[in-house]
Amino acid sequence: MKTITLLLIAASALYGAQYSVIISKKADVGALSAQQIRDIFLQKRHSLGNQKIIPLNLVGQEASRIAFENDVLGMGRDRLNAYWVKQHFQGITPPITQPSHESIKAFVQNVEGAIGYIPSSMADGSVKVIYEF
Repeated sequence: MKTITLLLIAASALYGAQYSVIISKKADVGALSAQQIRDIFLQKRHSLGNQKIIPLNLVGQEASRIAFENDVLGMGRDRLNAYWVKQHFQGITPPITQPSHESIKAFVQNVEGAIGYIPSSMADGSVKVIYEF
């Protein structure tokens, strides 16, 4: 697992951002900081302005999810799982999961307030990029 993370970090350093955090192109939201994104995906922040937000996570062990957890959330899988167990007892649930990058993109395009991450190569005019990692 650590080898994969190191490879992802090395690849990002060599080739720039590989993944983009996206929101609907209709959203009145500009670029966000890593801390704001972290707060959203850890369910510490539930809106951007007047817009309720719905964070989306990729299911499983995909490289983008591992990179997101390590680079943006600053947590490995074990620490993140422990975080969500603790949150569960406070009535806080983790982000909705989606089976693929395509489904995350479609969800963001069609559901107001949805926010997710996809490979930067998939980002186009149908969504708004608000952060890259």
